[in-house]
Amino acid sequence: MNTAVSSAATNRYAKVIEVSKRVRWEIERDVIRGRQFDFAKTFLPDGLSLVDELDFLSTPQRRALSQVQGRTYANLFGLVERFIGAKMLEVGREHALGDQVAFEALIRFTDEEVKHQALFRRIDEMLEGGMASGYACVAEPNAVADVVLGKSTWSVLALTCHIELFTQAHYRASIGADATLSDLWKDVFLYHWREESQHAVLDELEWQREDAKLTPAERDDAVDDLIALVGAVDGILQAQANADAGYFLASLEPPLSAYRMQQVRDAVLKAYRWQYIVSGVLEPRFQKLLASMVTNAQMHRVRQALAPLTYAVPSRGAQPMAA
Repeated sequence: MNTAVSSAATNRYAKVIEVSKRVRWEIERDVIRGRQFDFAKTFLPDGLSLVDELDFLSTPQRRALSQVQGRTYANLFGLVERFIGAKMLEVGREHALGDQVAFEALIRFTDEEVKHQALFRRIDEMLEGGMASGYACVAEPNAVADVVLGKSTWSVLALTCHIELFTQAHYRASIGADATLSDLWKDVFLYHWREESQHAVLDELEWQREDAKLTPAERDDAVDDLIALVGAVDGILQAQANADAGYFLASLEPPLSAYRMQQVRDAVLKAYRWQYIVSGVLEPRFQKLLASMVTNAQMHRVRQALAPLTYAVPSRGAQPMAA
């Protein structure tokens, strides 16, 4: 089967290289710049943390919960970039003796993902010094990567495209526009967004290229793999939400009632499902890409699998994907 890169695709790979060179940044020189996080300010904005839905918490308590969620937001990006970088290195080898423009674009992608992992490790080290002990990121990046990379390339590229599209949406809709956030925390995701916006282009190109290789039966199996990966992501989110809610609740004096504590736990899980699954599913670009590759019956399977999660939208925000 011919999977050569078309001239139009080569031009898109070339544009990614041009932008990658122009926006290139370094962690200490450009992002950190000798600064520390301002714990008097919010980290994750309300549109992502959903802390504004917990009206029984005080303003300082909501801010503290946004900071816990912000630390996890950074750590989970570092976690997913472990398997994303590995997968892009793998698919990039398919271009090694072919289109050298595509090859360079994917090498740059992989290099930037490794840098992003280093950035998020640096952020966690800095936050460790300013937050109470007891925080834990419950998933181990290599263990997660082993599970994800055991699935079909089509499904891994679909999940990757989904992640990197919602990264763009989060920055544009919530982070970039919020003047109340910690300046350093906001800058972390400004610089991250500048490179991720090009990664999303490569995700789309590689996902479509992989799709062109598949038989209908292989694609049907790949859809099942994608559904399984979303389920695995949700399992990670459930465990992390439980850990983060427990960490936050342990800091409150006086403690909340059992009923209020459960509300906090439910709200954190809702926020994480919104951040890492539902907000990406609702992205029009992702919906269009997925619909262009799968049958109506396969799309129905995806929607059925997502149905239990689509409650997780902001109370005043987006609506779930239509059935």
